[in-house]
Amino acid sequence: MDAIVTVAAVRDVGPGTVAIEFETPDGFEAEPGQFVKLSAEVDGESYARFYTLSSPGVGDTFEVTVGIDPEEAGAFSQHLDSLAAGDDIEISGPFGQSYYDGESRVVVLAGGPGVGPAVGIAEAAVADGNEAAVVYLDDAPAHEDRLSALRDDGASVVVTGDESALADAVSDALTGDEGEQVFVYGFADFVERATDAVEAAGGDADAAKVENFG
Repeated sequence: MDAIVTVAAVRDVGPGTVAIEFETPDGFEAEPGQFVKLSAEVDGESYARFYTLSSPGVGDTFEVTVGIDPEEAGAFSQHLDSLAAGDDIEISGPFGQSYYDGESRVVVLAGGPGVGPAVGIAEAAVADGNEAAVVYLDDAPAHEDRLSALRDDGASVVVTGDESALADAVSDALTGDEGEQVFVYGFADFVERATDAVEAAGGDADAAKVENFG
């Protein structure tokens, strides 16, 4: 669907990272891990970017998590960073097939901004009474409060800034149990390392639900 949505809240959730919460428009339905297109005109130029949902649901509001490099942020990133409650922006979607679909165990491998869908999927799984594990590679983690809450709720959460630790963390997270679903979210180099780690651990990387951010 295409709609104009209103910003409900904007929160700093980590170094150079904000979570933008929007009021859910009538008729909008999406699953954790799907993505939307945000569009706006900035200084006479039209911009559009895709952002994956970081909320476990879309009932009254939904959220995306945006990484903003203060030294490299373009006009659209700066525009998103300037949003405040009450502002409007155009959305389209949802899009994507790499989403949580009620699997009995989810293992979410996240690099950098992939933490957004990771927390959303894990929270949805835990709320459904299912098992969740998150392996998150980033030397400046975001959403640490939600990751801590997931640990408290029984999820397995590993956060590391050490690339060499990824393979062991993935191996520990995978059980091979029936119904286990692997998700991978991140930029291309992380996706390659994460899927290699799945294969090395005896898993099936081809069966993973993967979202490559480019």
